[in-house]
Amino acid sequence: MPEPSDLAEVFRAEWARVVAALVGFCGDLHVAEDAAQEAFATAAVRWPVDGTPDVPRAWLLTTARNRAIDRLRRDQRLTQKLRLLEQQEATDQGAEAAVDASTIPDERLELMFLCCHPALAAEARVALTLRAVGGLDTAEIARAFLVSEETMKRRLTRARTKIRDAGIPFGVPAAHLLPARLDTLLAVVYLIFNQGYGDGRADLAAEAVRLARVLDALLPDQPRVTALLALMLLHDSRRAARVRDGELVPMADQDRSLWDTAQIEEGRKLLDSAVARGARGAYPLQAAIAELQTEDPIDWPSVARLYETLVDETGSAVAALNRAVAVAEIDGPAAALAIVDALDLDDDYRYLHSTRAELQRRLGDGQAARAAYRRALDLTTTDAERRFLQRRLAEL
Repeated sequence: MPEPSDLAEVFRAEWARVVAALVGFCGDLHVAEDAAQEAFATAAVRWPVDGTPDVPRAWLLTTARNRAIDRLRRDQRLTQKLRLLEQQEATDQGAEAAVDASTIPDERLELMFLCCHPALAAEARVALTLRAVGGLDTAEIARAFLVSEETMKRRLTRARTKIRDAGIPFGVPAAHLLPARLDTLLAVVYLIFNQGYGDGRADLAAEAVRLARVLDALLPDQPRVTALLALMLLHDSRRAARVRDGELVPMADQDRSLWDTAQIEEGRKLLDSAVARGARGAYPLQAAIAELQTEDPIDWPSVARLYETLVDETGSAVAALNRAVAVAEIDGPAAALAIVDALDLDDDYRYLHSTRAELQRRLGDGQAARAAYRRALDLTTTDAERRFLQRRLAEL
């Protein structure tokens, strides 16, 4: 009899493959997600009684495919799709026959590209990826992005409708389109990671790492995927030390014994592999910076040079802000503050104000530091950051 943890593990391992196979089968993401959800719900009821099937994926896909066909048969607006399915049934010895696990295609890559199509709004790409590929439910995604469940439900529905009405294809892009489309996909995965890592959502950060591992396995000839995975692992290795007693801990004050040395080592090896295979661009540069930050002492001049290269390649003001932090360690807070004050960053970017406050604090300008800390406090969204900023204010 399977334990709940066993069912959860099957869900994590098989959800995306079942959904992807269903989309390939019926061509409708909404139907695929609903049918997969019903299949897993049925498994939660039947497997504890009947026992776990020898090939869980095949059982799930057989059950889900039958649910999808039932749904299409009930929906008169999809009669054309039903005729196509019936033709497939005739040549496939009946759609309700058991699925042979060896014939199930791994279409997770196609599913990822579908969810991250550039025709969709950026927020929709993230939500769809977490739902269709990651298996998070609507309430979980809504909580992660600080919107109501109803708002997220509408966002997902609009995205699925856009896919259907625009005829967005389910497939891997042609070779000449792959680089740009892969950029979009990787940006979504990294955004999910940053949302989880920055807001203390370990589950979201872990989901992003899992998605990157899937991508790295499915695209072994794309070293920038490996570089992104390395970057996330190197950052995530510090997760256990980032918060103490409910308060954010700056990297310089973290207990390094809490850092995950296995993740650091894996991240280093992946970065070496990515660079050796020709990885270029922002992800290997950021991963190299993250690797330097795992060393003790940190080679700040090298960190600053890498950030300078990153700024030159991307034009990112956020990268320039991070370079200023490295400059503060080399040339002092005054030199860093001059860089920060010249940046063209949105006034609502909370790290602009928290960085400026730290530099002003180190310069002894208590009045300016207090104003900057208060502005950062107004913008922060996490309790751990809020407690840190409040303590800094109280110390002035």
